Amino acid sequence: MYKNILVPLAFGEDSDDRIKAATAVAQRLAADGARITFLHVMEQVPGYAVSYLPADYSAQARLAIEQELNDIASVVPGGVGLVVSGHSGRTILDWAGDNPVDLIVIASHLPGMQDLLLGSTAAQVVRHAQCAVHVLR
Repeated sequence: MYKNILVPLAFGEDSDDRIKAATAVAQRLAADGARITFLHVMEQVPGYAVSYLPADYSAQARLAIEQELNDIASVVPGGVGLVVSGHSGRTILDWAGDNPVDLIVIASHLPGMQDLLLGSTAAQVVRHAQCAVHVLR
């Protein structure tokens, strides 16, 4: 059983099922009194796209994501929601390294051509994490 579990979440098409599955696995693997951190990494909007977005887009998006994470975490014993900025794979690994994380539960998707050439976030986490990683397909 694990005491400090990190569950990185991405929001998008079909994410509800992946979020539910990752949450269920984290809860099953959690020891009594465990902390389960639901983490979302907000990546920087490319410069060429910024001018097409409303001025407060990033702040509004962050608030909406924080609310969603807090809603998810509120029904999980020991659950905490957290939004950070950065590159998804590297930021997940850095956060796990800076905190006493002993398990990362991360959802993956079937790889596309871009993933085969560049690598997915889940693959990067699996290759470089210093703790146990549970991958959901």
